[in-house]
Order: sequence, then structure tokens, then C-alpha cells
Amino acid sequence: MDELLDDLEAIVGSGGVLTGADVAARPAAWLRGDPTVARAIVRPRTTEEVSRILSRCHALGQTVVALGGNTNLVDATLTGADDILLSMERMTAIESVDTVGATMTVQAGVPLARVHEAANEAGFAFTLDFGARGSAAIGGAISTNAGGNAVIRYGMAREQVLGLEAVLADGTVVSSMNRMLKNNAGYDLKQLFIGTEGTLGIITRAVLRLRPTLNSLSSALVAVERYESIPPLLNGLGASLGGSLSAFEVLWADFYDTVTADRERHNPPFEPGYPFYVLIESRGGDQASDAARFEAVLADALESGLIADAAIAGSGAQRQALWAIRDDIDRLVELLDPIMAFDVSLPIGDAETYAAGVNRRLAERWPDTFRGTTFGHLGDGNLHFLLTVGSEDKAEQHAVMDIVYEELRPYGGSISAEHGIGLEKRDYLGHSRSDSEIALMKTLKAALDPNGILNPGKVFV
Repeated sequence: MDELLDDLEAIVGSGGVLTGADVAARPAAWLRGDPTVARAIVRPRTTEEVSRILSRCHALGQTVVALGGNTNLVDATLTGADDILLSMERMTAIESVDTVGATMTVQAGVPLARVHEAANEAGFAFTLDFGARGSAAIGGAISTNAGGNAVIRYGMAREQVLGLEAVLADGTVVSSMNRMLKNNAGYDLKQLFIGTEGTLGIITRAVLRLRPTLNSLSSALVAVERYESIPPLLNGLGASLGGSLSAFEVLWADFYDTVTADRERHNPPFEPGYPFYVLIESRGGDQASDAARFEAVLADALESGLIADAAIAGSGAQRQALWAIRDDIDRLVELLDPIMAFDVSLPIGDAETYAAGVNRRLAERWPDTFRGTTFGHLGDGNLHFLLTVGSEDKAEQHAVMDIVYEELRPYGGSISAEHGIGLEKRDYLGHSRSDSEIALMKTLKAALDPNGILNPGKVFV
């Protein structure tokens, strides 16, 4: 081990620095089969240790990439042979739960599922949720401003964070651990680190906002015959359910048919044949009255022709079965090999036209090998494509990206709704951000990380 790594091990203790085979034994990223490549993996336990690590690396110009649960989809934590990978895997303390102020203070490495469990144990809910909850670390979710299944009601990660502690590139600790809903005293410094993918500083601790546990839950999967019915269905549900709508997930037929084809995995409520399916969920305070209203609203939608059929979950097991269809990404990873994942946002009214244009161009370019699925959190304008063109060739995959993002530009959409930019989308940032916006981003980067050691090459060059 060289001098720097000796110094870092002195900071984090014996076993805190991994090298060689211990580094290569870890996957580089989710959906990638190649091993991690890095000078070392360093595993601190406290903010103070992170500060000392970055101070030393800053002095030597050593590049550092922060790692949470390694579930990102845009190569945001990919490292090279000369990089230090700073893993938060030992920073997993839930420091406190304030049942009066409805907050939770955590270290950055706590898995999202554990945050949910701790909130529930205290009689509250933490409303940021997505499929990788068992692996994803809360610090990574915050640093990418993750979205998920309940954005339509509660907002993205940014809205669930009251305070943060982060370490700048030179080791300076910025502790802005606010626990209040309202604090307008100067700049809101935590926003520098939310959604910036570890390029401006490394999040080490956070104060999370908790919500009251809601006593009622109503779920249904509905079939829709025309996309034109989906926007008025969304607006009608929002109005009729009195603000309790918490999920509105739209599955195109290609997604539903592919996932439900294996009847040993799923018992679908509808046979294939509809072009769209919508998973709807409402949360409230009284199960009896809320369920009655939920059923009445869906009955009205059925009578008006907005939906063609509805399957209302009558138990927790039935609800889980509906969500299992929506969340069965593992099945798609198996079927669409080598898989490519896209995450965009655009006005809801344009989503069908955009998706049709993308799928048509992909099918024309790769008529024999293209297979794709379309779905998303469409209640907040977020659309996903999981697809394959049968090739891992970089030029072929860039051609796919060109189509997906070029088709998006006329609608003024974003190339990233919730997954971030990382390396994968870096060359397309100009599709969604103006020159002046990118210039300001670079100004912030230069000011906070003048030596460019934090997550180098990510977001922009």
C-alpha cells in the first residue's frame, strides 16, 4: 500500500481501505457485469473521517467518487483505475427520531428501506420510495434528487430533506442540519448538494422530514383504451379524491404484456388487449369512507368511458400483486439483454406522441432486434423506456440515445427526470439546459471544487 493509502487507513482504521481483489469483487454499477476499477475503496464511519480524507486527497489532487448503494443507472459513480471510491457503507446510523418535530436524523449510508422501517416504528412515514429501496442509500437518493412512486403527492427527494451535512472538496464541513419547516435565513445551502451527484460536496448526514402515517390505502389497476383519456382521468382523480391521490403509474401494453406473460410470476387482473394500464393509489385517514369514495370515483370513470375496466385491490396481498407487476424490472432485465434504461420527463399531454415516435424510429433502425417497454410515473410527467437493440456496441448504443433524446427536444422535455446525468447523459445535457445554465453550473463547480477532485467528468466536462 502506498503512502496516501497508508494515511487513509490511519484515518478510517484497520479494514477501512480495500484494494486489489477486494475492489474487483464488487460490480462497477447496477446492470453492469464488469468489476469495479479503482485505486482503493475507502470506508469512513463519521463526517470527521470524511473531512480528513478529502483534506488529504485535495492536497494531493487525488480524485474521489462517493458511493451509496450502487443502484444508479447513469454511471454516476463509475470510477477509473486512479480514483478513490469513498463508500458510505459503514455510515449507517439512524441518529435520532424526533416524534414532536416529525424529523429523522441519519447518516448518508442508511438504506432507504431501513429509513422506512424506523419511521414506521415511530408512528410516521417517510414518503420517498422506489424499487431499489432495499439497496439504495439515503445519501445517494438525496445526491441524485431521486423521485419514485409518490412524487405526485409528496414531491421528490428535495422536498423530504430539511437539513444536510456535507463535506467540501478541501475537507471543509458544511453543517446545515436544519430541523424546521421554515427557515429563510440566507441561502439554502443544502440545495448545493441535492441533485448534484457528489460533484460539489459529499453528503454525510441528513435531517429527513417525516409525515403522519395514513390509516387508509386504496389501490386499483385500470385498463384504458385511449391515451386521450389518461390526462382527464388524472385530473379527475386529483379533484375527486380531495388531494389523497398518491400514485398514478401508467404501463403501456408492451410493458404489461411482457411482464405478465409468465403466469408463474404474476396472475394479471386483465388479459392482454388494452393499450394502456394505470396503477392508481390513494391514501387517507379513514379506510371505510376513503374506500367508498375511491370505488365511487372509479365507477364514475368507468361510466364516463375514461376507463374500460378496473381491478380494485381487496387486500394487502392483492395490492402487492398489482405493484409486483409494475415493479418487476428484474424480469425485464432478463428478457431485454443487453438492456438500456431511459428516464425522461415531458408534458403529460405529449407523452404518447413522443413515445410512439421513439419506438417507431428504433424499430425502423433495428427491425430485427429492437424490443422495448414503456411505462412511468406519468402523474408527474416521468416516462421510462427499458429496451434492447441486441447490441452492446458503444456506437449502436449512442445511436439509440440520439433517437431518444432528439425526439424529446421539440417537447421541451428533460433528458433526466429522476436518475441524474452521470457519465451516460453528460453529452446530452445541452438538450435540456441552456448554455448560460451550464456555464453557471461550471462556475459553482470551480468555486467549490477548484482542483476538480470530486466525481470528475460527471454531469458535464
